[in-house]
Amino acid sequence: MFPLPLYPYTGRSSPHLLPPLCVDSMKISRGKLPLSVMAIVISAVALVGVIFTEDLRALTEEKEKPSNEDDTIDEDRITFDPNECSVMNGKWVFNSSRKPPYTDQTCPYVDRQVACTRNGRPDTDYLYWEWQLDDCNLPRFDAAAMLEKLRGKRLMFVGDSLQRGQWQSFVCLVQSQIPEEQKSMNRSRTLSVFRAKEYNATIEFYWAPFLIESNSDANVIIDTSRRILHVDSVSKHAQHWIGADILVFNTYVWWMTGHRIKSVWGSFANGDEGFEELDIHVAYRIGLKTWANWIDSNVNPNVTRVFFTTMSPTHLRSSDWNHKNGIKCYNETRPVMKRGHWGSGSDKRMMQVVASVIRRMKVPVALLNITQLSEHRIDGHSSVYTEAQGQMLTDKQKANPRYYADCIHWCLPGVPDTWNQLLYAYLLNEELNKDM
Repeated sequence: MFPLPLYPYTGRSSPHLLPPLCVDSMKISRGKLPLSVMAIVISAVALVGVIFTEDLRALTEEKEKPSNEDDTIDEDRITFDPNECSVMNGKWVFNSSRKPPYTDQTCPYVDRQVACTRNGRPDTDYLYWEWQLDDCNLPRFDAAAMLEKLRGKRLMFVGDSLQRGQWQSFVCLVQSQIPEEQKSMNRSRTLSVFRAKEYNATIEFYWAPFLIESNSDANVIIDTSRRILHVDSVSKHAQHWIGADILVFNTYVWWMTGHRIKSVWGSFANGDEGFEELDIHVAYRIGLKTWANWIDSNVNPNVTRVFFTTMSPTHLRSSDWNHKNGIKCYNETRPVMKRGHWGSGSDKRMMQVVASVIRRMKVPVALLNITQLSEHRIDGHSSVYTEAQGQMLTDKQKANPRYYADCIHWCLPGVPDTWNQLLYAYLLNEELNKDM
């Protein structure tokens, strides 16, 4: 859908070694240490080794959890509460003992575009990183509990192909809990619906890459300079959102064309004529206000919960993470461990537009802030293990990652599973507050 355009942080000083034992003043006969002194020396050396080893583990920030740790809770941390916890403050922790919740072979709904393992990706470490918050316990995604929360409800993801990836991730996270005869999938160009029959629930995806209308919605125009936005109109898309119990929106990448946005008001009666070119941030604000006005006028917050997924970062410049000889995200196998890493693929001005528009809305909208945690995951993209224009990359194309590596979309399973873990945490928190 889109034109395809390490140093671990520790927060610690170098390992502190114990000072050498002073034995020069001791009287040592025949050049040998007494047994008692020898025991002290051996113990000290052993202790140095332990301290050094532990510091090395801290340097990599890859402490593996015991197999029984999944069900334990850190007493020093509070249960996740979006009002008390910042999802931005945390780190990626490697946990080889945790089995990925699904694979791109066990879940039949993963698009070939993001089925990295099936497409020949040789490394698997990217599957075992967990986002651990600094101050809170982020609950694990519980598929059975989530399905119960969705009983009799419609959950709809709305946006671009990155939102489609989040939708596929969500379906894959729950579908294994449902017997084959109790589930179905109906996919089309604009609306795709997964149905959990026993629960009378649907998990849907609606294609609206700008949220507002454009001439590139149904038939995608690859040449971004020819795209025109209908900045004051959203009703054509929004009629499909009516009746949903949970709405999860996103829009970002399609706005980042590298040039001004062609925008029109009213109708497309004049074809490509009569448009006005606007700065990207100005057009984005106008478009989001159009979306926000529809939400405020048509959504009952007592019935429908609204979320907005923040921008998914692109990793097109390896110099952003000090890999000057790298080729975009190609061959990256580890996250960036530096705290607060921020690259050129995330536009903070766009984030500010989202925050300012949502802050003024009457209907409460929860921000799923996935940007900062995703910024670190340079290893999570489909890279050359993908397709182009509906065809798998050839060996010749894979050998040209500078042109063909997709550093926009994410492998599944992978990073979007963590986005849905956050969504689950928000919904779980709301349920707990209802019960109080």
